[in-house]
Amino acid sequence: MNKQTIESIDTLVIGAGQAGIAMSEHLTHHGIKHIVLERDRIAQRWRTGRWDSLVANGPAWHDRFPNLEFEGVDGDGFPTKDQVVNYFVDYAEKFNAPVREGVSVTKVCRKLNKPGFLVTTSTGLIDAQSVVAATGSFQIPVIPSIAPKNADLYQLHSADYRNPKQLPKGGVLLVGAGSSGAQIAAELQQSGKTVYLSVGPHERPPRSYRKRDFVWWLGVLGKWDISAAAPGTQHVTIAVSGAKGGHTVDFRELAHQGVILTGRTQSFEDDKVIFDQDLASNIALGDAYYSQLLDEADAYVVRNGLDLPEDPDARIRMKDPDCLINPLREINYVEAGISSIIWATGYVADYSWMQVNAFDDKGKPQHQRGVSTEPGVYFVGLPWQSRRGSSFIWGVWHDAKHVADHIATQHKYVAYRDRSL
Repeated sequence: MNKQTIESIDTLVIGAGQAGIAMSEHLTHHGIKHIVLERDRIAQRWRTGRWDSLVANGPAWHDRFPNLEFEGVDGDGFPTKDQVVNYFVDYAEKFNAPVREGVSVTKVCRKLNKPGFLVTTSTGLIDAQSVVAATGSFQIPVIPSIAPKNADLYQLHSADYRNPKQLPKGGVLLVGAGSSGAQIAAELQQSGKTVYLSVGPHERPPRSYRKRDFVWWLGVLGKWDISAAAPGTQHVTIAVSGAKGGHTVDFRELAHQGVILTGRTQSFEDDKVIFDQDLASNIALGDAYYSQLLDEADAYVVRNGLDLPEDPDARIRMKDPDCLINPLREINYVEAGISSIIWATGYVADYSWMQVNAFDDKGKPQHQRGVSTEPGVYFVGLPWQSRRGSSFIWGVWHDAKHVADHIATQHKYVAYRDRSL
C-alpha cells in the first residue's frame, strides 16, 4: 500500500496476542469490518518473551477460549509455550481473522471535526472509526533503578531468560518471586547453580486441593469475579506453577533444596546487595492466603455436601529453613560468587503512541471494562480490566466480548435515521 493512500476501516485492532484474537472473533460475530495489526507474529510474546521450559499456569480445560480445546493436551495438563502459540494461530484460522503481521503502529490521533481516528502505521495511513488497543500489559520489561552498574555482572530481565546455559558460570541472584521468579529459581538450582531468591509480598495458592485445581476453587468461591484488588495488594504477585505437571510453590521446600531465600532487594552499595528484613512477613503473607483458601474450600465442601476426599497433607508445613530463621541482611555478591542477576520484576505498558484523551496523568488507561474516556477508543487485555480473571486467556475472551458488544451498540446509534424527517 502506498504511504499516501489512506485505507478506511470500521474498527482497527492493534495487537494479535490473546486479546487481539479474542477481539477479532467477537467483531466477526457482529459482522463489523475490522483488521488486526501485529508488529511481529501472532502470539509473539509467547514465542520470544518466555523461557524455553515455560508451560501455562492454568490447566488446559480452564485457561482457553470457549470454542476450541488445546490439541494433544490432556484437559488437566499444562500446555507448553509452543502449544499455546499454535493454539492462537489455529484459533485465528478457525474464523479467518483478518490479521496483518509485520505491521507496527506509530501514532493514533483523533481526526479534527470528523468522526474517527487517523492511524499511522509502518505500511501507511488508516482511517478507523474505532480503535482497540489489544497490546496487553506485558509490553516493556522493568528493571528497577537500583540495578548495579557493575559491568562484570550479567544482568537480564526474566523476559530475556531462556535456560540455565544462557548464564555465565557462578551464582545467580533472582529478584522477584512470583510465578516466573519461583519457576526460574527452581530450574537454575536444579541445573547446579547457587541461587539467591529475593522474595516480596505474594499470594500462594495450592496448585490443587481435594482433587481440584486452584482455578476451580477460585471459580466456585467467586474469587475470579472480584472486581478490584484489595487496597495495598495491587502489586502483590501470585506464586503458582504448572511446571512438571503442576505443583504448589513452596518456598520452604525450595530453600531445603538449596535455594537461599532473602527479603526484597533494597539497594546495592559497592559490591554489596542490601535486603529488606521482610522475608518472614512476606512468607507469612503467602502462608495466610494459602491457609485461608483451604479453609474456604473445606467450608464450601460441607456447605454443598460434596464428596471430595480430604487432603490433610496439604496442611503440613515444612520446617523453617535457616535462611528464613536467620535472614540475610546483606551479602558481598563478589565474595558469594554471584555472576548474574535476573530481574523478575514485571512490566509497564507504553501507550505514548496513542495521542488521545484516554489516559490519566500517569499514562494509565482511563476506562470502564475496556470502554475508555475517549469515545471510540477501547482497551482489551488489561489486568483487572473487569475482574481478577481478566489477565487469563478465558478472562480476556469475556472482556473482549463486552467491548465488541459496546462497539456494535454504538453502530446501531450511528445507523439510526429519524423517519419523521
